[in-house]
Amino acid sequence: MIRLERVTKRFGDHVVLDNLDFSVAPGKHVTLIGPSGSGKTTILRLLMTLLKPDEGTITVDGEQLFPAPEKQVREVRKKIGMVFQQFNLFPNMTVLRNITEAPVTVLGMSKDAAEERARELLELVGLTEHIDKRPAQLSGGQQQRVAIARALAMRPQVLLLDEVTSALDPELVAGVLDVLRDIARSTDITMLCVTHEMNFARDISDQVLMFDSGHVIESGPPEKIFSDPEHDRTREFLSAVL
Repeated sequence: MIRLERVTKRFGDHVVLDNLDFSVAPGKHVTLIGPSGSGKTTILRLLMTLLKPDEGTITVDGEQLFPAPEKQVREVRKKIGMVFQQFNLFPNMTVLRNITEAPVTVLGMSKDAAEERARELLELVGLTEHIDKRPAQLSGGQQQRVAIARALAMRPQVLLLDEVTSALDPELVAGVLDVLRDIARSTDITMLCVTHEMNFARDISDQVLMFDSGHVIESGPPEKIFSDPEHDRTREFLSAVL
């Protein structure tokens, strides 16, 4: 589903990703862990086309995302949804409108079909009763659940999750993680997740990749990575965050 081959990304003289290779199979849930600045979020931003690699190729569902003509990039990009650290909801729109806006304007979905889909997703994330509220009337956890529903409304094949609980008060984190667990268990969507919530990573992941200085230094199933890591840097990182 996702393949990065020999991908390098630099910011000035700083190499963020260094000749990186890894892939995610369809329907699998892969979590990227590691210290801040190790390149994890950069990968998500490349997949969202917010950044371009300096070298290498990125393929999604058998179609090249980079390098590729702009029209092809736009079409491949439609297969990818992302939930950011910040909710980025439209403050002047209701919850319903926040979820239906992109399916109607980008995918050409009818308003009725988009609203039906939105109601299904609001039920999934436990916010049916808030459908007519505006973001300012919701808690941070509720806003993030709306953002999750908004991403799913586009029916992506791939869902990217970038530290989705980092901006939340601690007591609101569990509700958002429970929603994501439900999505992971009840759908066949491919998920690529960056998180410091290690118990969550252990629960949902088919594979965990440990990043350090732009490289994958260790990968494997969560029970192996969290219980018996091979690399000293992995052990050092986990001892600091667990």
